[in-house]
Amino acid sequence: MTSTVTTQRPSVAVIGLGYIGLPTAAVLASSGANVVGIDINQKAVDLINQGEVPFVEPDMSTTVAGVVSQGYLRATTETPHADNYIVAVPTPFKDGHQPDLSFIETAGKQIAPLLEGNELIILESTSPPGATEFLAETVMRERPDLTLKPGSAQTVYFAHCPERVLPGRIMIELRTNDRIVGTLNGNAGERARDLYELFCEGEFLMTDARTAEMAKLTENAYRDVNIAFANELSVISDGLDINVWELIRLANHHPRVNILQPGPGVGEHCIAVDPWFIVATAPQQSSLIRTAREVNDSKPGYVLDKLLPQARRIQDVRIAALGLAFKPNIDDLRESPARQIVGQLADELPQANIMAVEPNIDRLPSELEERDNVTLTEVNEAVHAADIVLLLVDHTEFTRLDRTLLTQKIVHDTRGVWG
Repeated sequence: MTSTVTTQRPSVAVIGLGYIGLPTAAVLASSGANVVGIDINQKAVDLINQGEVPFVEPDMSTTVAGVVSQGYLRATTETPHADNYIVAVPTPFKDGHQPDLSFIETAGKQIAPLLEGNELIILESTSPPGATEFLAETVMRERPDLTLKPGSAQTVYFAHCPERVLPGRIMIELRTNDRIVGTLNGNAGERARDLYELFCEGEFLMTDARTAEMAKLTENAYRDVNIAFANELSVISDGLDINVWELIRLANHHPRVNILQPGPGVGEHCIAVDPWFIVATAPQQSSLIRTAREVNDSKPGYVLDKLLPQARRIQDVRIAALGLAFKPNIDDLRESPARQIVGQLADELPQANIMAVEPNIDRLPSELEERDNVTLTEVNEAVHAADIVLLLVDHTEFTRLDRTLLTQKIVHDTRGVWG
């Protein structure tokens, strides 16, 4: 007689269906879990339940469509009970660059009434040291009948597992990158590892929750410091009439030198935000990290200082601003220096015609759409009409641009792609 063994799919609730939460929910659902995604954005929830995605990320649409059609992923605005919770909500900063943990707190308050004991709660949001403890304290405050002490039927387990993926490669790197897993209590880390092993082929690096939180911040602060070095070199080189991209290319031929590339600033939620979490945690000991952040935050102003005097000499100047995203070939505009620069151009040059070119979006962000002198324009049309061409993001469409269109134009290439 033959017996069949059925393996129950673990239940997972992913809170926050943004650039990390939705891909994580999709790969979990495609790898053996029953997943419910929770988000406050009803429009995004409706799109996901139709098998569509609310933002651009290569290779994600097919996965989402498949798991939704199979019934392994659904989205809702109401948090259900699950055996496993993954919190992937925003962690911005407030005035003075202080961490804003209000979204984490809200998630904890939503989860708390549903808990029965023995659930695993994973904080995946990039967070300052102590945020996983804050989430646990929030839940325990709402549910004093529960405990963090391992071994009880009323124990709830907490871990931190920061995302380590690159937008534009998220669906690949979720599966291939190594993962840091930080335990807050009991065997929470091992349980988190077992869940992520459904899809992750990388090595699992086990530690405590605070170290895991700090590790993610350290990775991004390292890149921020390196980019600040490159940006500072670009300003120095500009004053010395040196091509900074050639300079860096030559210096990088040294076997122990790897300088990153300068640009108009640093964007996205991670590199532009995370170093401030370290500064807020240890303000007296983080002077280098703070200085790097200040250098990178000042770069949009430097770009404007170079361009504005030229623009003001041209009556009814027409400016083609190429790119609004924070990096090439995506639609993510969070913390984008390009977006900031275009907004300030519109304020400083009210009579100008500013043609914003962003091939990955269908409409301008609200603060630019409200300005009468900014329009979303196709690249060839904008460059043909422009007096000044400002390259802010090296999207493929821009790197392949017919260079003859730039003849007789004032060109500002902040990415060094046009030579």
